Amino acid sequence: MPESSSAFSRVEFLVSAGVSGGLPPPDAPELAFAGRSNVGKSSAINALTRRRRLAFFSKTPGRTQTINFFDLGGRGRLVDLPGYGYARVPQAVRAQWDQLVGGYLESRASLAGVVVLVDARRPFTPHDEHLLQWLRPAGGRLLVLLAKCDKLSRSEREAALRGAHARLVSTDPGAQVLLFSSHSGEGVEAARALLDEWLQAAREE
Repeated sequence: MPESSSAFSRVEFLVSAGVSGGLPPPDAPELAFAGRSNVGKSSAINALTRRRRLAFFSKTPGRTQTINFFDLGGRGRLVDLPGYGYARVPQAVRAQWDQLVGGYLESRASLAGVVVLVDARRPFTPHDEHLLQWLRPAGGRLLVLLAKCDKLSRSEREAALRGAHARLVSTDPGAQVLLFSSHSGEGVEAARALLDEWLQAAREE
């Protein structure tokens, strides 16, 4: 899809929400991005939007403590969820973030799809499994990006892709999986095109 026709070609920060009451009205289809801390979620968002610092990243896990909303030129929203699996923050803070994210995923009427980033070198940790279980009752569209695939050999990438499909086929048969690298660009165009289709379908629905 040409850059000018993609919803990701026009993106602006909308609002950050730290409590459920601070969320914007659910009046536009939303694509939520989730992933454990430092898996490359911010880099993936930057690559998809062709922006260098739209989503900030840090070497300190758990730094992002809010749900960040971005407007996609009036055609939908990109939603950056807090990273999970952060072991060095207080339990009370983790529980608060889990409540915020869980409440959003379970009840957001405008949620058009969820993108989950996992590390292609070690996909589906217990934290990833927990998130997938969270998403299962909601159904809906799910895209799993096997991030940092450029760090794997060709055979390792094929094995990671087969493993991810095998993991998802029984519990999330409609889920789609792509090898993805913000560094090499692999999977970026395919992911952007698919997410544009999801937004279009959500608007028509």
